[in-house]
Amino acid sequence: MRRCIMALFVTLWIAGCSDPDWQTKDISGLMPSLAFELIDENGSTVSADQFLGKTTLLFFGFTHCPDVCPTTLSRLDAATQRMDETARDEIQVLFVSVDPRRDDAETLDSYTDAFGPRFIGLTGDKAALDKLTRRYRVTYGYGEEDSDGNYDVSHSSAVFAFNAQGEARLLIRDSDPMEAVVADLERLASGA
Repeated sequence: MRRCIMALFVTLWIAGCSDPDWQTKDISGLMPSLAFELIDENGSTVSADQFLGKTTLLFFGFTHCPDVCPTTLSRLDAATQRMDETARDEIQVLFVSVDPRRDDAETLDSYTDAFGPRFIGLTGDKAALDKLTRRYRVTYGYGEEDSDGNYDVSHSSAVFAFNAQGEARLLIRDSDPMEAVVADLERLASGA
C-alpha cells in the first residue's frame, strides 16, 4: 500500500513539474530539423545552419499573393510586436517564395522589408524548392496564366516554428488565437 501511495505521489509530482502543453500544434519529433540551401534576398546562397541560434519561423508563399501571405506575415509581425524586446529579438521569419520566376532577390527584399527586419526572403530553383517542401510535406502549384501573364500559386498557410537548434517544435495555423501564438513564441524564444 505504501509503495502504491509513493508511486502515485511521484507520478503526480512529475506531472506537476512537467512543461505545460503548447497552445499551438506541437510537432516535436514529427517533422525533421531545419535544413535547406536556398538563395536569400541579397542574392547569396545560404543554408539553414546560418539561421541557427534563434527561433525560426518558416512560411512558404509568394510576393504576388493577394491574401494569405500578407495576412500571415502581418499576423506574425503583430504577434512578435506583443512580445517583450528580448524575446522579439530571438525571432526570425524565413519567407520562402515558391514562385522564383517572379520573386527575384530584389522583389523578395522589398516585400519582406514591409514586415520588418526579422523577415528574410528566400527562394531557389524548382529542385531546391521541391526538396524543401517535400521535407515538410508542403505542396504548392501554379495556376493558368491569364492574357497578361499573371498566375496564382497555391500553397500552405501554416507556419513551421523551430527552436534555436533548428528542431521542429510547432505548427502555427491561421486558426490559432493570437494569444496562443504569442505565448508559444515567447516560450520558444526563451529556450523551450
